[in-house]
Amino acid sequence: MFKSKKATAFVAALALSFALSQTAYSGTYKVVPGDSLYTIGKLFNTTASAIMRDNNLTDTWIYPGQVLYVPSIVYTVKSGDTLYLIAKRYGVSVYSLRKANGIWGDYIYPGQQLNIPGSGSTTGTSSNSGSYQEASRGSVYRGVISYTLSDLDLLARLITAEADGEPYEAKVGVGAVVINRVKDYRFPDTIPDVIYEKTDGYYQFTPVANGWINKPASDEAKKAAYDALHGSDPTKGALFYFDDSTTNSWLWSQPIAARIGRMVFTYLR
Repeated sequence: MFKSKKATAFVAALALSFALSQTAYSGTYKVVPGDSLYTIGKLFNTTASAIMRDNNLTDTWIYPGQVLYVPSIVYTVKSGDTLYLIAKRYGVSVYSLRKANGIWGDYIYPGQQLNIPGSGSTTGTSSNSGSYQEASRGSVYRGVISYTLSDLDLLARLITAEADGEPYEAKVGVGAVVINRVKDYRFPDTIPDVIYEKTDGYYQFTPVANGWINKPASDEAKKAAYDALHGSDPTKGALFYFDDSTTNSWLWSQPIAARIGRMVFTYLR
């Protein structure tokens, strides 16, 4: 019923995990009044056209509160850090660090993730940049699995289709299920292959079958996808999810990992 991963894919993934930096190179930025794609691009050392491409935007119109994918180092705050010390470490101004993260006070806390402004690139990927270039997929970023911005967008669209109206934690859970499948040898080993997988002629995910997967992702779903890709998993390793109205006896027979809102997350027995 399930596909096995090839040993070569495992070796390649293992090699990648050692090759890439521990710092992730893809962030999300929340638009504030007065922003434009040009000013955001300047902040993150990229271009308006690149931001449009990475976010599937058809024009330059953006609005306050909108969440955009941006090419940025994502730094995890450690005990003893201050905005001044982080800015000094990366050679950026405290103001631009505040602007990139919407932080105008001085309080930060261990585990908080901050965008580092000016860490994107418009000229390609260097050997120590923390991302690598694969001709057929574009820039590849490091989370709990490697992914492209296209993968992130696809995952966010699935979350929108499956969990719109559900609590934020449930949205993250949907993303985590896909990632857990990517990491499990019984499923395909990329986000697109997991989401578009067919078993016995049927798609694994209903939004693929009914076309809802093609609807734009919500801002909250984008953030949930990003959080899931960077280790958040409220399901603690679930491989399936469904809403509590389903009558599928096989799904209900699997061990329940979590119930969040109306969504039920299960392991595979």
